[in-house]
Amino acid sequence: MKYPDLYALLADAPEAKQYFEKLPDYVREQIGTRAEGVNSFESLRDYADNLLRGDD
Repeated sequence: MKYPDLYALLADAPEAKQYFEKLPDYVREQIGTRAEGVNSFESLRDYADNLLRGDD
């Protein structure tokens, strides 16, 4: 399912919210700066994986 942005995703998808809350602070901050680009749990995981690998 697609959402308008990260905040809508987190509000409506408990599994995405739980995943997001377990991420390191720096990863959450980076994702938050591009919240409009995160519109599904899959895109959230992909972006977090990239940041955790050091890619951006």
